[in-house]
Amino acid sequence: MRPQQWTKNLLVLAGVAFGGRLLEPAAVATAAAAFAIFCILSGAVYLFNDVADRDADQKHPLKRERPIASGQLASTTAAVTATVLGAGAIGGAFAISTPFGAVAATYVASQLLYSMALKHVVILDVLMIAAGFVLRAIGGAVAVDVRIDHGLLVCTTLLALFLALSKRRHELVLLADGATGHRPILEEYSPYLLDQMIGVVTSSTLIAYTVYATSPDTAVRLGTGKLGLTIPFVLYGIFRYLYLVHQKRGGGSPAAMLLNDRPLLGCVALWAASVIALLYSPLGK
Repeated sequence: MRPQQWTKNLLVLAGVAFGGRLLEPAAVATAAAAFAIFCILSGAVYLFNDVADRDADQKHPLKRERPIASGQLASTTAAVTATVLGAGAIGGAFAISTPFGAVAATYVASQLLYSMALKHVVILDVLMIAAGFVLRAIGGAVAVDVRIDHGLLVCTTLLALFLALSKRRHELVLLADGATGHRPILEEYSPYLLDQMIGVVTSSTLIAYTVYATSPDTAVRLGTGKLGLTIPFVLYGIFRYLYLVHQKRGGGSPAAMLLNDRPLLGCVALWAASVIALLYSPLGK
């Protein structure tokens, strides 16, 4: 179920934070429940995905150590567990609200569609990975009944694409000549093509966040015109990630990179703390 990957679900908490409800205990409790539900859902999806990719993972130098690929966990046990967890979590999502339940169900459907078919379609594969991040952000907003911030969704989409393309590059470089044997879609990519795509998305992400953070509409909606002060953290975070991808051959697991690289973890923590301080203290007025 890869609990180390559940840090991705922190995006669910963006809704309560940027929606101005972080100081409301009921809203925070609902957001925490939504976060837990997405952790269970993502765990169930990982189980299904590892069952589907068992043969391919056995050819991967790192993934072959996963429980299903290595034979430590039976595929039948994993599939049954994933079904029970997924159904239970979707039921819990509908108990929070019908819109949140619909988002949770859409998330599972999209990820299963990715695992069964779309991960073999060039470009659509990385777009579907990005869609998973966007659905987390949407889910967090509808769970606490706050307006979906479209500017923030644009930034989330671009950042998710940046991470997905970096992941593809890592796989291609790590596996070299054996890349297509593990994941056939990698035959459609090359390091040069992925570097071009990453360059476009990197620039777009920085521009989109800068426009969002300095927009008068954002200032009115969030109650602070100082969000532009957080731009240096975004710049450093993206540049640090690119450094790890190109110089340290990282990028295979964004969650692992975040948790294991102290400068990157510190940058994200400082960005989050500064955003909360600007939104909920006199510093942002």
